[in-house]
Amino acid sequence: MTRSELASIIDHTLLRSDAVPDDIERLCEEAIRYGFYSVCINPVWVPLASEILGKSRPIVCSVIGFPLGATNCMGEEAVKAVDLGADELDMVIPIGHLKSGDIRRTAGCIQDVVRASSGKPVKVILETCLLTDEEKVLACRIAMDSGASWVKTSTGFNSGGATVADVSLMRSTVGEALGVKASGGIRTLTDALAMIEAGASRLGCSSSIDIVESLDL
Repeated sequence: MTRSELASIIDHTLLRSDAVPDDIERLCEEAIRYGFYSVCINPVWVPLASEILGKSRPIVCSVIGFPLGATNCMGEEAVKAVDLGADELDMVIPIGHLKSGDIRRTAGCIQDVVRASSGKPVKVILETCLLTDEEKVLACRIAMDSGASWVKTSTGFNSGGATVADVSLMRSTVGEALGVKASGGIRTLTDALAMIEAGASRLGCSSSIDIVESLDL
């Protein structure tokens, strides 16, 4: 794998609450320079990133219901994000509904975002560190049945991030029907390559530059 090939599957990520416009501008410039697939940012920064990046890759990815998945307004968030220029949406699954076994409400929330996305790809963040293996499998199946395009491991804001075991389990559950994004705690080239080997087709990283620069040309 070359640097450009690796960069092309990375969502260059900045989701800190204390980010300022200069940080977002720098993130976009880095994404252009290194050829990352997207910038992944909070909704408030979508207009700025869209203005800088335009309509070509790197694209703009925004998060929905982030980081708790505990809001009744994800559909509205999704509509606004797309209207402002988001090309992909990473939504947090309603974790409480999932863990309580409420499949209908869990699926309904995902379906609301999918409908609101105007055809833009929707990634469903499972927050795997809070789930049993059975719940992870159930979440993947609900995401598939609800029209999502991807499943994603983690927000990076909880007690754990992506693991090889979780990525492998998610890939074995969704097969080739959905993409699998590994995110949270991927800080080294070794981490990144392990996630890809386990079945990840996209990586969410804030250490993106260090990772690709660690790969020999």
